[in-house]
Amino acid sequence: MADFVECMGKLHTEIEHRHCDVPAAASRTVIVGMVVNGILILLKFAAGIAGRSSAMVADAVHSLSDFLTDIVVLVSLKISRRPPDQSHDYGHEKFETLATAIVGVVVFFAGAKILYSAGKKIFALIASGESSLFPGPTGVALAAAVISIGLKEGIFRYTIAVGRRIGSSALVANAWHHRSDALSSVAALVGIGGAMILGPRWAVLDPIAALVVSAFIIRASYKIIAPSIGELMEQSLDENTEREILRIIEGVEGVRNPHNLRTRKIGNKIAIDVHIRVPPDMTVLEAHRINDRIEIRLRQRFGENTIINIHTEPEI
Repeated sequence: MADFVECMGKLHTEIEHRHCDVPAAASRTVIVGMVVNGILILLKFAAGIAGRSSAMVADAVHSLSDFLTDIVVLVSLKISRRPPDQSHDYGHEKFETLATAIVGVVVFFAGAKILYSAGKKIFALIASGESSLFPGPTGVALAAAVISIGLKEGIFRYTIAVGRRIGSSALVANAWHHRSDALSSVAALVGIGGAMILGPRWAVLDPIAALVVSAFIIRASYKIIAPSIGELMEQSLDENTEREILRIIEGVEGVRNPHNLRTRKIGNKIAIDVHIRVPPDMTVLEAHRINDRIEIRLRQRFGENTIINIHTEPEI
C-alpha cells in the first residue's frame, strides 16, 4: 500500500512538471479515482459476502457512492470550464458548485442507508439475545479492509493535491469523499478484527462498525454540502476576508472611505462590489487610475479571475 501512495505522489509530480492544462489534469485525476473505486466495489462486495461482514458490505456501498460521484464530478468539470457566453456572463463555474452539492447529497444518503441497515441488525440481535443470528466475519473481509485503506488513502492524497493546485472545489470535495471511504474502512477493520479476535459472542461488533462507518459518511456529507449551499445562496465571504479586502482598498493612495462592500463566490473565483470616495476635484482620468490600482492589488491577492466592480463617488 505504501508503494501505491508513493506511486500517486510520483504521478502528481509528473503532472506538475509537465504543466498540463487544468481540465486535462482534473479529468485524469477523476478517472484514476474511478478505476480505483471500480476495483474496490467488486473487492468489497465479494469480500463482504464471502467474509460474512455487514461492515464490509456497508463499505462497498460507500465505494459505490464514490464511483457515482466521480461521474458527476467528471461531467461538472467539463461544463464548468466553458468560457462566458451570451447566457452566462459570469461563466459556468457554479455548475461545479452544484456538482459539489450533489456529491454531498449522494454521500449523505449512502451514509443514511448504512445507518439504517446497521441499526436494524443491532436491534434484531439485542431483541433476540442470540449472537448466533449473525455469524462472525472472516479473514477475507479483514484483508479487503486493509487493501481498501491503502488504496483510498493514496487516491485521497493524489486527488486533493491536484484539486488544490488547479483550484477545483469539486475535486477537493471528491478527495474528502475518498478520505471518508478510507476512514470507513478503518472502522470496518476494527469491527471485523474485534469480532474475529473476541469470538462469536462479539459478532455484534461488525454491525456496530458499520454504524460507525455511517457516522463518518454523514459527517463528510455535511462538510461537502454546507459550503456549496452557502455559495448557491449567494452567501458573502467570511468577515476576515472582507476586512482584508477593505484594508487592501484603503491602502491605495487617494481612496477615501470604502463602503457598501458586497462579496460572493462564483465557483472558484470571487466577486467584489464596493463603493469608494475620492477628492471632489480629482479628474475622471485620475479616479480611473485609482480604480486600476485597486483592481491590480485585489487580483494579486485573490487571483486574476476575480470579478471587481468599483463605484466611485466624490467626497463631500
